[in-house]
Amino acid sequence: MRSVGVEEELLLVDAESGEPRALSTAVLAAAEGEEPDDDGSDDVFERELHGQQVEFATRPHTDMDRLGAELVRWRRAADTHARRFGARAAALATSPLPVSPVVNDGGRYRWLSEKFGLTTREQLTCGCHVHVAVEDDEEGVAVLDRMRPWLPVLLALSANSPFWQGKDTEYGSYRSRVWLRWPSAGPTETFGSPDAYHRTVAAMVESGVLRDEGMLYFDARLSHRYPTVEIRVADVCLSASTTTTLAALARALVETEARARRSRGPAPDHGVALLRLASWQAARSGLEGPLLHPRTMRPAPARTVVEALFDHVRDALADPGDTDLVRGGLDRLLDGETGAARQRAVLRRTDSLREVAAECAALTVAGSA
Repeated sequence: MRSVGVEEELLLVDAESGEPRALSTAVLAAAEGEEPDDDGSDDVFERELHGQQVEFATRPHTDMDRLGAELVRWRRAADTHARRFGARAAALATSPLPVSPVVNDGGRYRWLSEKFGLTTREQLTCGCHVHVAVEDDEEGVAVLDRMRPWLPVLLALSANSPFWQGKDTEYGSYRSRVWLRWPSAGPTETFGSPDAYHRTVAAMVESGVLRDEGMLYFDARLSHRYPTVEIRVADVCLSASTTTTLAALARALVETEARARRSRGPAPDHGVALLRLASWQAARSGLEGPLLHPRTMRPAPARTVVEALFDHVRDALADPGDTDLVRGGLDRLLDGETGAARQRAVLRRTDSLREVAAECAALTVAGSA
């Protein structure tokens, strides 16, 4: 059974005003001051590009319940550390309130700021990266080539960034539109082989535009640190249960495409131009409007497209016993429980973006959807 690990980026927001606060250094110091335990919890949290966010990574798991429990654990730990400084840790992919992002110190971050200017300084976004184990680069590249048209559906399911600088963007995932300002971000053409993949990566780094392999911001890539396919397309999800659903779907998608490779099934031939349109549509609609169907690249109701994904990975969900978990998660999302829908519902009820941030902070650390 394939193992799955998750990286989540969280926004640090003032407990009273809801505005993002550049407290990552203090929060990380508080986390490092905790007594280490035997599962490595002293090395879970990391700095990110901006001072108003922190990141954590789970261990790899084969059991989705254990993964979900660890997600809740580290979300609550991040929130506990933030509370010491009058803040909360919130699973918000963009800030509902206006913000002036603060780039963290360090050579890498200075290089990014000098190289990319305003793109770096504005890029206060929080994503979710799912790592799924693969046997080797041969299997990994075959999976990358085959999963491409399904990734926008994962983006739509995760949509959790409707606001930007205090305004409703009319998108479900505006984070994904901001993220595409990086020149290496987005969908890719098929590679066909590990050699072709690594030649592309090497050429991109040698261009001088990118600092290193870590700046390969593809929607999905081979991890340069672990023997995994890393699916990077999603917003950070408001509830840990949605992240768990996403992780189970990601594992099933990798397994499904690996089986297609073994049976010599061809990779879909959709070009990047169409995939970019599918990604834009998913970002615009979330689950509240049409999506492009991964098989036809024609518009279809979101429910139809989500059900197509579920059918596509059905066998791979059944084998580890994830069918009911994913079915329940998808039903909740389709019934209006995406992060974007919930944020807008709070705003309609309270007419306050401060309340949006506060309620989302509370939902971040809840044990269920």
